Amino acid sequence: MNDNNNPWGDNSDDRNPWGGNRQSADEIEFLLKKSQDKVRKMMNGGSKKPSKPNFWLIGALLAALWGLTGFYQVQPQEQGVVMRFGKYAYTTTSGLHYHLPYPIETVLTPNVSRENRIEIGFRSEMPRRRQNGGYVDVRSENIALTGDENIVEVNFTVTWKVKNAKDFLFNIRDPEATIRLAAESAMRDAIGVTPIMEIIADDRKGVQERAEKTLQRLLDEYKAGVAVTSVQLTKADAPAQVIDAFNDVQRAKADKERLSNEAEAYRNDILPRAHGEASRIINAAEAYKSRVVDTATGEASRFNAVLDEYLAAKEVVARRLYLETMESVYGTVDKVVMDGKNGVVPYLPLNELTKKKAGESK
Repeated sequence: MNDNNNPWGDNSDDRNPWGGNRQSADEIEFLLKKSQDKVRKMMNGGSKKPSKPNFWLIGALLAALWGLTGFYQVQPQEQGVVMRFGKYAYTTTSGLHYHLPYPIETVLTPNVSRENRIEIGFRSEMPRRRQNGGYVDVRSENIALTGDENIVEVNFTVTWKVKNAKDFLFNIRDPEATIRLAAESAMRDAIGVTPIMEIIADDRKGVQERAEKTLQRLLDEYKAGVAVTSVQLTKADAPAQVIDAFNDVQRAKADKERLSNEAEAYRNDILPRAHGEASRIINAAEAYKSRVVDTATGEASRFNAVLDEYLAAKEVVARRLYLETMESVYGTVDKVVMDGKNGVVPYLPLNELTKKKAGESK
């Protein structure tokens, strides 16, 4: 029984580099030579004698390899823009696609989902020149004139992304420079119709929205293929050279506003009270008027009635009026009755008795 575990044959001393005997090595060498001969025959067109290489076959292989270079991959966040002899041909979506090999057709795959950011009025990527807590102002970009003819320094950022790869690649030569210039114009337009206090404190959001709409309209007119996602003001201040005077003006305006509010509060307090007092006086006058008019009307009616009675019976009415007048005159005074013959005439003091009785009842 053979104890040799060598898969190439026996365990003789005549071994080859493959770990087997020489006979196995010769067989492997024979197979390699045979394969080389077959390849050589294919290259020589099947002839047994050495000849020139088969250029048709080489050309076919090269053409096949050249054709394979037309495959390309478009990632989900990209668009494929195919150009034929440098001119736009068509656009492809994400996935595996094929175009005619170079130089007939080429493809560009811009990223259409990445948000790009542009800083206007300042730069934060200048570590050697950093000021103001991490950035440096660019004076040529951040000076604008407000709607009330004040100067303001504004720094803002614009974020944008590609919405149409064809327009983005072929309609504008330098997208970032174009967006920067259009953004400066849009922001100055928005600031030019807004008072400085609204920009600094009250209405930054309104300025940002107006600038964003104007910028998007300009880029659409340019057919830039760009969508503006946001315009964000990061700084809005008066120039440093006049900041102290500006602050004094703002304090004066604040004092004016405060005093105006106090005056308005006093006015709102005093006017309702004055209106109430005027209404009370008017109502009292109306009541007095009504009372006097009613009294006068009643007196006139009574006089007319007495006049009618007097005209009907003059003697009777005259005597009655005389008696009523005497009663009203002498009714409340102390009286002494005298006649021409006897002097003082005794009489029953009915008035005194009436007063005494009234006092006892109280």
